[in-house]
Amino acid sequence: MKNHRNFDQRKEENDDKLSSIIYGRNPVLELLKSQKRAVNKILISKTARGSAVSEIISIAKQRGISLHFVFGEKLDQISENSQGIAAEVSAIEYIEIEDLIKKSKQNPKPLLVLLDGISDPHNLGAIIRNCAVFGADGAIIPKWRAAGVNETVAKTSAGAVEYVPISRVSNLNNAIGLLKKSGFWIAGAQNGEKKSQSIVNLSFPFPLAIIIGSEGGGLHRITKESCDYIVSIPQQSEISSLNAACAAAILLYEVSKLR
Repeated sequence: MKNHRNFDQRKEENDDKLSSIIYGRNPVLELLKSQKRAVNKILISKTARGSAVSEIISIAKQRGISLHFVFGEKLDQISENSQGIAAEVSAIEYIEIEDLIKKSKQNPKPLLVLLDGISDPHNLGAIIRNCAVFGADGAIIPKWRAAGVNETVAKTSAGAVEYVPISRVSNLNNAIGLLKKSGFWIAGAQNGEKKSQSIVNLSFPFPLAIIIGSEGGGLHRITKESCDYIVSIPQQSEISSLNAACAAAILLYEVSKLR
C-alpha cells in the first residue's frame, strides 16, 4: 500500500508540473479570456498566423504578459499539436469540495459530476468539456489512481477547464457522504447492472450528483453501494458499452432536460 501511495504522489506531482503549460490556440485564448489563472509568458511560433493568434497577442499586450516569438521547433518540443501557441501558467487551482458544494447551490437545481477512477486524460478532458456544454456546476475527481488535470486534459477540454470548477479529493466515498449531508442525491452510471434504471425513464430530484465510472471496470463496489440510483443508457446492441466520455455526454444531456 505504501509503495502505491508513493507512486501516486509522484504521479500527482508530475501532473501538476505538466499543467503549467497550456498549448493550442483555443485553450490559450480561453485561458486569457477567463482570467482565472496567472499567465507567466506566452510562446508563439514566428510563422503563426490567424485571428486567434492576433487576439492572443492583443490581449497579452494589454495585460503586460511577456510574449516570446520562437522557432516552431521549440514549440514542437512541448507538443506536436501546439498549433504554434503555448502559455506558461501557474498550476490549476482545485476548489475545495465544501466551496464547490456551496457554489453549486447558487443554482436552483445543482448538478455535480463525480469521476470514479478515470485514468485516461483524454476522457477526463472530454468529460470536463461535456460538463461545460450541459451546464454542470462542477466536477469532483479523486487524487489517487486517476488522471489529474494536466496539459492533455486542458487541450482535450478545448478550454473548458477554465470554466468548470474542479475539486480533487483524497477519498471519493467521503466526498459522497459529504454531498449526501448537503442534500444531494447520488446517481451512479453502470450499464449491465441488474438493478439499473434507464436514464430516459427517470425524473431525478435535485441537488444531484452523477458518478461516472472508470473506462474498464465501471463503478467501484463501495461507490456503487453509496448510490441512491443506478442508471444505464439504453443500447440497441450488446457489442460493447460506450466509453466514459460518450456516456457522460448522454447522461448529462438527459439530466439537462430536467433542469
